[in-house]
Amino acid sequence: MLTTIAGVYRGGRIELSEQPRDIADESRVLVTFLVPGVVDLAARGIDSAQAAELRGRLAAFEAEWTSPEMSAYDDYDAHRKQLETR
Repeated sequence: MLTTIAGVYRGGRIELSEQPRDIADESRVLVTFLVPGVVDLAARGIDSAQAAELRGRLAAFEAEWTSPEMSAYDDYDAHRKQLETR
């Protein structure tokens, strides 16, 4: 069984975006580091036509994603912890 969970490498540790379900402690993992801003779609089985279609579907969200207010999500966990301690 393969399970994929996004995460961030920070300070020598991997911080997962969610808690894995049905995964035993001490399970072996593989970590793939992605270069920021670069994703090899062809390596993931996505051709140019599929990429163009996906880009078109997501275009409606671009203005919101690139707005300055969204920078709060760049380090969401740290911001959430600050709010929880108030």
